[in-house]
Amino acid sequence: MYFLPENLDNYVVAHSEQEPDLLKQLTRETYQKVLQPIMLSGPYQGRVLSMISKLIRPQSILELGTFTGYSTLCLAEGLVSDGELHTIDINEELVDFQRKYFDKSSYGKQIIQHTGSALDIVPKLNQTFDLVFIDADKPNYSNYFHLVIDKLNSGGIILSDNVLWHGKVVEPLDEKDKSTKAVLDYNTLLKDDERIETVLLPIRDGLTISRKK
Repeated sequence: MYFLPENLDNYVVAHSEQEPDLLKQLTRETYQKVLQPIMLSGPYQGRVLSMISKLIRPQSILELGTFTGYSTLCLAEGLVSDGELHTIDINEELVDFQRKYFDKSSYGKQIIQHTGSALDIVPKLNQTFDLVFIDADKPNYSNYFHLVIDKLNSGGIILSDNVLWHGKVVEPLDEKDKSTKAVLDYNTLLKDDERIETVLLPIRDGLTISRKK
């Protein structure tokens, strides 16, 4: 997941904004109590998400894949004062964990949780968004894109995580590996869709920024 030499990666992290204490607490508790804590965005990528959101100053954010809420809180840092963030996760066991940290933050009242399949929930959201973050199950990435593109405002941004998929995108493909195949197809979709312009950044496991024209 780390493509820079360790000494350079450490230098990049050391010379970037540090994560807030609340997110350090969230990380600590996630590692203590939740399976697959590696799914956290992590401090460096979290600061990248925060910076992008602050540059956009979105009125509305949609997040697909909440996990324990780390990326949610990072993205919320850029919301305008009356903005809102809708976050969707299929794991109902994490709802209370997420809410505890949302309410400890300054953005608790602006964060709206949805539990269930994003494929079912997104079509029912009767609004548009300035920023969308896709970080859920990889086989549905392309489906998620088709769901959200018409709900994205002109000039809006889609951020897509894990688009380098541990480097597997440049390795020989095992046809049984549905997740890698899905990521490859998704990356091609983002590159070829004329409604957006896309840049893939080699940040951690790959982060794509796509802007709707």
